Amino acid sequence: MIMVSVAYPAGLRFDLDYYRQTHMPLVQSRWGSLGLTEARVFRGTGAPGGGAPAFQIIALLTFGSQQDFERAVAQHGAEVMGDIKNFCDGSPIVQINEPVM
Repeated sequence: MIMVSVAYPAGLRFDLDYYRQTHMPLVQSRWGSLGLTEARVFRGTGAPGGGAPAFQIIALLTFGSQQDFERAVAQHGAEVMGDIKNFCDGSPIVQINEPVM
């Protein structure tokens, strides 16, 4: 199992309604049959001590394996990543994570 984090830095234009109503359903429909088992989205609300959040949105996408993720990206990555311009004027920071505990 791996978890892919997709973090959108604070300060970028970000259309949350489009993201929730269009982009995430696109992600689910394209990658759901290719190993995506869960997709959770979190909104950054602050930092310790009352500071601003570093990221406005973080999506956590769980896949059965690294190979599942790579296959999903190979088949539909251009479409999924190409949609980002419709809700954000920057690029997310994407990281692949594996559990250690």
